[in-house]
Amino acid sequence: MAPFNSIKLINLTIFISLTAAMVVVNSQSDHGPVVPTTPLVIFLQRLQQTALQTFGSFNFDPKYYVDLSLKFDLPVVKQAFDHLPRTLNGSVSGSDLNGFLTKFMNVAQEDLEVVDPVDFVGEPDGFLPKVVHPGVRHWALEVHSLWKNLSRKVSGRVLRNPELHTLLPLKHPVVIPGSRFQEVYYWDSYWIIRGLMVSKMYETAKGMVLNLIELIDTYGYVLNGARAYYTNRSQPPLLSSMVIEVYKRTNDVDLVKKALPALIKEHKFWNSGVHNVTIEDDQGTTHNLSRYYAMWDQPRPESLTIDTETASKLKNDCEKKQLYRELASTAETGWDFSTRWMKNASDLTTLSTTTIVPVDLNAYILKMELDISFLANVVGERSHALHFAKASESRKKAMNIVFWDEEKGQWFDYWLNASSNHKDVYKWDASYQNQDIFASNFVPLWVQSFNSDEGVVNKVAQSLESSGLIHAAGIATSLRNSSEQWDYPNGWAPIQHMIVEGLVRSRSKEARSLAKDIAIRWIRSNYVTYQTSKAMHEKYDVTKCGEFGGGGEYVPQTGFGWSNGVVLAFLEEFGWAEDLSPYCK
Repeated sequence: MAPFNSIKLINLTIFISLTAAMVVVNSQSDHGPVVPTTPLVIFLQRLQQTALQTFGSFNFDPKYYVDLSLKFDLPVVKQAFDHLPRTLNGSVSGSDLNGFLTKFMNVAQEDLEVVDPVDFVGEPDGFLPKVVHPGVRHWALEVHSLWKNLSRKVSGRVLRNPELHTLLPLKHPVVIPGSRFQEVYYWDSYWIIRGLMVSKMYETAKGMVLNLIELIDTYGYVLNGARAYYTNRSQPPLLSSMVIEVYKRTNDVDLVKKALPALIKEHKFWNSGVHNVTIEDDQGTTHNLSRYYAMWDQPRPESLTIDTETASKLKNDCEKKQLYRELASTAETGWDFSTRWMKNASDLTTLSTTTIVPVDLNAYILKMELDISFLANVVGERSHALHFAKASESRKKAMNIVFWDEEKGQWFDYWLNASSNHKDVYKWDASYQNQDIFASNFVPLWVQSFNSDEGVVNKVAQSLESSGLIHAAGIATSLRNSSEQWDYPNGWAPIQHMIVEGLVRSRSKEARSLAKDIAIRWIRSNYVTYQTSKAMHEKYDVTKCGEFGGGGEYVPQTGFGWSNGVVLAFLEEFGWAEDLSPYCK
């Protein structure tokens, strides 16, 4: 019999080979790419549909079923499922389905093991020296301690038999967001890592970065999350920002050497194929920018029953396929869902994400280019450093031409139009800027290319103050209350952090003052909500200090990775004076 470690290595190699092969792109009827899913995911979608039919929609979470793992090989489980007694309409009784689930399936939590982080201490040396208020300091230590609650490692059963699980076999321990999100998520990880830096948990942060690098090595891009059903899309590309943060604290050159080839590969993913958009300006000069575009045209497996219901309003299969691609592409944005992506703000079936060139995505890629240039210089790769510095200059120019509105002091998303001089080149037209106000209009301020220009900073800060987005507890995502979770009145930790950090990094005294005011509002609301609920939340209602947010396709979640990270980052930046009340005014 082969030793255990040999078996594990062989199985992991087979799994990675299979999943890498899965990323072959095929052309479908809507002419967009599709990454095929796995037989396990296809089966779990059937199980999800049956469970909805059996148990009903009350408190039903479709993600629960595609996160289940198998106790036996898939053919055995499928045969047992197919032989379940069914009524004339094809439904299965609750007792029969529960019996099947108990005998043949494991719940998602069993795929992960709670792990004590190797670098966690109850109160790290030099922890938040500027936080002197006793109540706020005690709370900050409680938030710090939540990293222990959210730390996991992939269980041995997943490593031994990855084909029985949708959870991907990541090698290093992770910090998960919390609640229903029992796996790593791409852009969440950046703000988790910002919090880990404050907590001085550098090894944990480095392990998370290495996991994401491995995903790029396997797939060519970082997945939306570490599940087999997320292989068809990515999420806002912030890996370079994670590497920068860890390097700034640790000077780990070996990590930079490992990360650089992966970052260059990721940059190519976002700047080629369907993600690349070419726009011609009034002078006849072309500019390349990027968009979100999921490689999928079916219901999202984790939300199959919801997406199917949404698409039931449409008349034909072609329209449904396009909607499914838009739903998945909107999930790739991280803003799922918002009127920002909809032609008709009251109708989710009018999502048009693939025809929008987003301000924030291009800000992230601009920062990626600056980061890669910096990191290449760290390891002596001068040609890469020069190449990506030039790329960043080109993107900054493109963003100023396509997105920037000098009069309003904002960057606006650009909607692609049908008129073009020739195939795949879009003629710029000011009327195709989306002049609606969203928090994303201010995200470019996070990038050094823009926050180093004091004139731009002051104009954008004044525009933000008069935008209507700033409320009692922070920055709202939009001005429209649509019941979607990425609209008013919800505020999200990442948005607060990027805008505040952009303002505070500037040379403008007024902008830095505004940054501190927004941060204090956000911290107070998080603090008061924690006192009443004993939890950190995924999102908050910024119109009411001390209230968590709602809306969207699932119930409000707690935990919560990025909220914890942003609170710790704000407290590190601004501190909290002993005479400053943490309670709502």
